[in-house]
Amino acid sequence: MACIDELNPEILLRGASFAECRTAVEKRCREVYYVDPGYAIFDTHIIGVPPIAVGVEDTFIVFPFTKPCYGTFLIRVPGDEEVERLRQKGRPGGKR
Repeated sequence: MACIDELNPEILLRGASFAECRTAVEKRCREVYYVDPGYAIFDTHIIGVPPIAVGVEDTFIVFPFTKPCYGTFLIRVPGDEEVERLRQKGRPGGKR
């Protein structure tokens, strides 16, 4: 799957900076991982200023997504197998 829109994302922040997204993930999510730009979620590569914070909420993933011409959004999507892959490949930022 290469189109995030197919996942029916819940938009948590709109027109946010990468720093604002990182802070929101760290405050909102009990489980946070850090990834480098280019990390793929559902075969879609995410971009941003490292470290990129990606959060886990139950079975959902919260992460910044930049849509060309529209800006950066913080979105929440069902995680499925991506949650487990993130736990294995992301750098742990801690659990609260």
